Formats: sequence, structure tokens, C-alpha cells
Amino acid sequence: MKISDRQAKRMLDKMGVNLEPMPGVEEVIIRTGSKDLIIKNPNVSEIKAKGVRLFQVVGEISEEKAREAPKFTEEDVLLVAQQANVSKEKAVVALTESDGDLARAILKLTS
Repeated sequence: MKISDRQAKRMLDKMGVNLEPMPGVEEVIIRTGSKDLIIKNPNVSEIKAKGVRLFQVVGEISEEKAREAPKFTEEDVLLVAQQANVSKEKAVVALTESDGDLARAILKLTS
């Protein structure tokens, strides 16, 4: 038995699920630990159900980029955190903003 779009919409409404297309989406980027997947001109729908928002993305991957490895090590993070007397998270942010330059990261956090 095949269900028409209209019947499917009614069933979703009865279950309290709201499905709406998102017009005007130009690009969706999915970031993983090792790469970025770029989907140009996707069809995106937002599904709202019981306070939860879900997004459905349909399209072809137009570009796949490898992500750069961080320019600093865990030891660098610990050194900056200890020298600047801050948390590891703040040290990572400072190192990222200073392109891995330890001295600049420490100065940024202490001044």
C-alpha cells in the first residue's frame, strides 16, 4: 500500500510531528575529526517533534576537504595552561588563535 504525500502529512500531524522545508539553504558543511563534507544547494527539512529539532539533509557532496592537523601537541597545551594558570580548554583556544605559537598564547592569556 502506497501512502500519498497528503496522507503522510496527516499522519505526521496526528503524531505531533511538524515537518517544514527550509528554503534558501545554500550550503551544508558536516565537520568530522578528519575532514569537511560540503553539500551545495541541498534540500533541507526541519522536523519538530516533542521539543526535539531534527534536520534532514538531501544532496550530493560537492567537495570533500581534509582538515589540517592541529599545530600543537597535548604537551604544548599543558605548558600553556600551567604557565598562564588557566584551564586546558582556555589554553587550547589561545593556542588555536595564535597558530600554535606557545609564547603568543601565554602572553595572550596573561595580559
